[in-house]
Amino acid sequence: MAEITLQVAGRSYTVSAREEDMPHLRELEARIGRHADAALRAAGGQSGERTLLYLALLLADALDEAERKPATTVSDTLLARIADRLEAVASALEESGAPS
Repeated sequence: MAEITLQVAGRSYTVSAREEDMPHLRELEARIGRHADAALRAAGGQSGERTLLYLALLLADALDEAERKPATTVSDTLLARIADRLEAVASALEESGAPS
């Protein structure tokens, strides 16, 4: 395990992680960072723990909103993969002589 230092709401936190997880942790750090200013303002200069509480609430609210929204679009890549698989199934059925 390696160690990585993450910056969250103006504070540094060192955590252990596998090397292959580090890029993902950096992405999460950036995502948290996009909400950190709002959390700092909401905490009103109070303790770092209060700032982290507001940050957690902001992120939980964003997650809740994302989970409530139904997926409205499907990527072209996904549609192409589904079409390819359906064609493969149809070909396999035709080759096996299975009734349709």
